[in-house]
Amino acid sequence: MAHFGDVPGMMYRYLSQKGEEVAMQGSPVDQLIRTVRAVSRRGFLAAGAVVGLAPRFRAQAACVPCAGQCLPLCGAHCPSFPPTCELFPSDHIWRARVDALPIHARSAAYIAHIGADQPMHMDFGSGLWDNGPIGIPMSVVSGDQPMSRVRFVEYGDESDPGPYRIPINALIEGGPCGTHDRHVLVVDADRCMLYELYHARPRKRRNRWQAGSGAIFDLSGYALRPEGWTSADAAGLPILPGLVRYEEIASGAIEHALRFTVEDAAGHVWPATHWEHSEETSNVPAMGHRFRLRADFDASGFSSTNQVIITALKRYGMMIADHGTNWYLSGVPDERWDNDDLHTLAVAIQGSDFECVDVSSLMISHDSGQVRTG
Repeated sequence: MAHFGDVPGMMYRYLSQKGEEVAMQGSPVDQLIRTVRAVSRRGFLAAGAVVGLAPRFRAQAACVPCAGQCLPLCGAHCPSFPPTCELFPSDHIWRARVDALPIHARSAAYIAHIGADQPMHMDFGSGLWDNGPIGIPMSVVSGDQPMSRVRFVEYGDESDPGPYRIPINALIEGGPCGTHDRHVLVVDADRCMLYELYHARPRKRRNRWQAGSGAIFDLSGYALRPEGWTSADAAGLPILPGLVRYEEIASGAIEHALRFTVEDAAGHVWPATHWEHSEETSNVPAMGHRFRLRADFDASGFSSTNQVIITALKRYGMMIADHGTNWYLSGVPDERWDNDDLHTLAVAIQGSDFECVDVSSLMISHDSGQVRTG
């Protein structure tokens, strides 16, 4: 926990974000009393949930917003994907192997554009970075979790209206005080439905959320987003299927494609449905393009954890899913990750170790994720 003397400043920073002025003159005790009174009126985020202080403050162990030690780290590790569900059927594009598919005709140009000499980065791990968990967390709920209404403020016309089976204390990317994408991913373990939000913020009143965009996916089906629609990701793809999860490392295999970011992309290709920003040119890859680690990349000498990741990148590859730093591979935060070990793999792989794959032969229908088999 933070030192007692840090509490007024941390609460003040939170209230300042809400546009509320709190006088900070006087002794530290006076500051604390005034701040607590203000917070008791507004409420504050603690461990991912919106709570309010009791009118009469009592000294007790409580999480203070933006205090690193209080951010939700899922205990020993984040929730596991429910064994009652699959991350899409076995003949879905996310689970299709691409190690035998032909190299895309523009592969060399795409690699050069993203950065042939730029290293890969594992954008997940243990502990904190910039006061938030490292990676995109996942929450799991049962079918009796009440539904929540979501108010969309950026891409409402391209979002599923809901309601969403997302609890008010669902884990948020970056923690409750995160300032970036603030993705929320929730799996209904009974119905095998996936709910995802972008720029998500819980609203204490009436158990609601506010978000930039949102999407709902049936994990037993093949439906893609409508053409031109985003999701919680720029590409219109689901996020969770593309994350590296520690439980898969422990099982010895990752059997699906992964997700990575690039600074810019031009257009979109199946199975992506949406793109932003860049002008379309022949040398710029598109949202949805699939890249695999070259078969001749030497995996010997790496840890067992990194060998599982290497094998997945060779067999299933990774898809461009969002705008961000080039070659950033996404995963779920977990206290079991060894950050130094992940860094060993990151500095060993660079853009020239990949090749873009042509997956067009797998497509059955442009609006379906089902692939040809056999």
